[in-house]
Amino acid sequence: MKDAGKQRRFPTGDLARVAVFAAVIAVLGLPGSFNVFGNPTPITLQTLGVMLAGAILGTWRSALAVVVLLVLVAVGLPLLAGGRGGLGVFAGPTAGFLAGWIPGAAVTGWLVERAGRDPGIVRLATACAVGGIAVVYVFGISWQAIATGAPLGAVALLSAAFLPGDLAKAVLTAIVARGAQRAYPDAVPAVHRERLRAGEGR
Repeated sequence: MKDAGKQRRFPTGDLARVAVFAAVIAVLGLPGSFNVFGNPTPITLQTLGVMLAGAILGTWRSALAVVVLLVLVAVGLPLLAGGRGGLGVFAGPTAGFLAGWIPGAAVTGWLVERAGRDPGIVRLATACAVGGIAVVYVFGISWQAIATGAPLGAVALLSAAFLPGDLAKAVLTAIVARGAQRAYPDAVPAVHRERLRAGEGR
């Protein structure tokens, strides 16, 4: 048949990687969370997992990993930091940050893919900062302002408390991702994409 020889668009190995990174993001919620300055959005390590997914999985696989996690949360599994789960978490003022994880991971992955076969730590950290911080903040701050009725500027100022920690996460993610990519070249999104196009995907 015409399509018999075509490379599968989503190899079994990629499904496994998506599942693994969904689990990684969930596990990073185990240390719990805490709130600062009365902000309803908690500080957690899970955004580090979102950045790491983007840096290693690339655009679509990282976004899918986050979607898998959020679907599991929606059906009631307590996979968010602090043991939160259920549809209620998507109706509160923090829902925008959760929704922002999807495009945040995708943008991080997209930027890393364009960093080529040998992305350096600076480019990885920049990708994490743009996708995992800036994009997520746009969604999170906007929704929080709508949900609480607070001025957008006030919510943005309150959310600035997250920035130092998130920048540290971006740098740490870049270091971890680069180490993984040196040990395992297929963890470089551009290399993985080239292998799939060459028919070497598993």
